[in-house]
Amino acid sequence: MDEERQKEINNFLYLNSLKNGRFIFDLKEKKNIIIGIAIAVFLFTLFFAFYIVAPRNFPVNSIYNLRTGQTYSGVASDLKELNYIESEFWFKVSVAVFTFGKRNIIAGDYSFESRENVLTIAWRVSHGGFNTKSVKITLPEGLNSYEIASILENKLPFFDKTKFINLVEAKKMEGYLFPDTYFLAPSISEEEIISLMNSNYNEKIKTLSEDIKKFGKSESDIIKMASILEGEARLYETRQVVAGILWKRISIGMALQVDSSFKYINGKTSADLTIDDLKIDSPYNSYTNRGLPPTPISNPGLVAIKASINPVKTPYLYFLTDKDGNMHYASTLEEHAANKVKYLK
Repeated sequence: MDEERQKEINNFLYLNSLKNGRFIFDLKEKKNIIIGIAIAVFLFTLFFAFYIVAPRNFPVNSIYNLRTGQTYSGVASDLKELNYIESEFWFKVSVAVFTFGKRNIIAGDYSFESRENVLTIAWRVSHGGFNTKSVKITLPEGLNSYEIASILENKLPFFDKTKFINLVEAKKMEGYLFPDTYFLAPSISEEEIISLMNSNYNEKIKTLSEDIKKFGKSESDIIKMASILEGEARLYETRQVVAGILWKRISIGMALQVDSSFKYINGKTSADLTIDDLKIDSPYNSYTNRGLPPTPISNPGLVAIKASINPVKTPYLYFLTDKDGNMHYASTLEEHAANKVKYLK
């Protein structure tokens, strides 16, 4: 083999060895890249699973009340404790990023109808994304504060029934909480509800101010009478007749003897009352006390208030309601007793 031929063979072997070495190196490099990508995906998956996605026990269909004065760290702790987020750290980082380092959060009610991740929640509380719908609550005529409180307790997540009842008593608002349909913020306070309902009452009663003056009795007595009428008769016309009877009883010094007062005392209606109930020692017992009760026994609507100042004069002194809701009147106690036998037994 000549010298030139040997050089060509040597060059070929050298170049081939370089090529094979580079190929081996390329395989190692690609393998490392693939491993690196796999690790990155794994870590991102862990991060996403444990910090970004919503917790499994996220409180769906709930409302979070972010109170005025809370710090963003305090809110982060709150949200973590209530299972809205998995990581306080990433919540705080997200809020800081979304507010360009100012870490501002906006107080209010935040509604969560479905699961949300920490990034969405951080954005919402830093931009006031409440998504909160007002709660529609209808409060019928003739309810007392205890019954109103029970309805509100079932509708509002932050409502304190005991506090509401105590405030109504302290502010002497029984009778002056106007029955109506209200649209309330979920975190509205007990004081705000009372103020709202009383303001509504004050607006509505203005329409009857002249009629009340002409009637000649105090607004307080009229509301007391109206609160009784709510429980004693259904229709405006029958309420007018009953109002005439009850005002007459007061004028002659006769006890009102209305069963509706016991609903305020012990929650019982006419069908549940016993002889012992009629002897209960209470200023609201209309059988053992004369005149109107110390306070209204319910919160009447305009129809009952109008009936109380527009009574119909009749010869009757007694009345009762049969099982079908029909009214029956009597002028004497004997006639009333006969009506009881005829219509209640």
